[in-house]
Amino acid sequence: MLHGKKILLGVSGSIAAYKAAFLVRLLVKEGAEVKVVMTASASQFISPLTLSTLSLNPVYSDTINGETGEWNNHVELALWADYFLVAPATANTIGKFANGICDNLISAVYFSAKSPVIIAPAMDLDMYLHPAIKENMARLVAFGNKVMNSPHGALASGLIGEGRMPEPEDILKYLSAEITQSQRFRGKKVMITAGPTYEALDPVRYLGNRSTGKMGYEIAAAFALNGAKVTLISGPSKLTAPSSLEKFISVTSAEEMYNASLGYFKDADIVILSAAVADYRPKNISAEKIKKKEDQFQLELIKNIDIAASLGQVKSHQFMVGFALETENEIENAKNKRRNKNLDLIVLNSLKDDGAGFEKDTNKVSVIDQNNKIIDIPLKSKKELAFNLVDIIRNKMSEQIDQLNKSQ
Repeated sequence: MLHGKKILLGVSGSIAAYKAAFLVRLLVKEGAEVKVVMTASASQFISPLTLSTLSLNPVYSDTINGETGEWNNHVELALWADYFLVAPATANTIGKFANGICDNLISAVYFSAKSPVIIAPAMDLDMYLHPAIKENMARLVAFGNKVMNSPHGALASGLIGEGRMPEPEDILKYLSAEITQSQRFRGKKVMITAGPTYEALDPVRYLGNRSTGKMGYEIAAAFALNGAKVTLISGPSKLTAPSSLEKFISVTSAEEMYNASLGYFKDADIVILSAAVADYRPKNISAEKIKKKEDQFQLELIKNIDIAASLGQVKSHQFMVGFALETENEIENAKNKRRNKNLDLIVLNSLKDDGAGFEKDTNKVSVIDQNNKIIDIPLKSKKELAFNLVDIIRNKMSEQIDQLNKSQ
């Protein structure tokens, strides 16, 4: 269940911080990738070196790296994580989270987190039962965070009662259960195309575009995190394929992408066509490198098969999502594409929006459904956007099922 998951562990200053070593070891043993961010006071209870050694990653404890002088980017840490687990979470740290106080790295990461947050409290009995602490924990739950119950037992002060940090084994079980519950597409087969296609001119040159594949790769990772069996068909890309994929198919040309897509389409439940496929290819491919001779060079192109339209014609049960990149009459052109290609949703990109489009880590899109209802998603990271799209697809699929049931 944890294999390939990225777990960011926050450790705050409690005597229970020593348990973080056991927790990290369990997470790594289960196949998770673990990074640790800790408060300055936590390092008085457990050495950062210990956690770094066990996690196989550097430990982050301040916004500025004391050795190199470099900035520890809290946003990158937050967006890296599939889950942000805070254990132990002291009354002080919980209070900061609940009341918007951001004065250390762990709180900065928390306020930037887009992944699920799980908090394992650790404090003395009187603190745990205080109304202010109870209210703070209730606020975190209202924010959508998960707060684990503290077990009854002996505390460091000598008191007996609630306030203990849950044991690492129990935290592991809790995290695994949360992952299971969050897997809304468990068992669903999802086929995703991503990246550009390259159309050969000769053994050296090709026609291509500026797509990096990042949007499609992030969508693939988001669906996999939600339990789907994901097949990612990618054109040439420098990106590393998500480790949680069911299958990864590397292709180069539009024809290769079409053939691969057609092969996996029949069994797919959801199809996301985010690849930037070349519309045309050279009619003739030179077996040798084309020499520079005349001042002008004419290239005859022929049309590639339209993958989305072709699959739309044979679609049966599949929920299909296409992408459109437009520079004029964006909405109307996207609506026509959705209808003509028999898509359930189309995601519209515009090159006119700053921060959106190719070769960027952010994007801004509009999602158009079968009723021409438009959902505008503001500029955000492509990772965040991928999770938004997963939610929209789930809701639209549920609406279709409800409409079908009503008509029967």
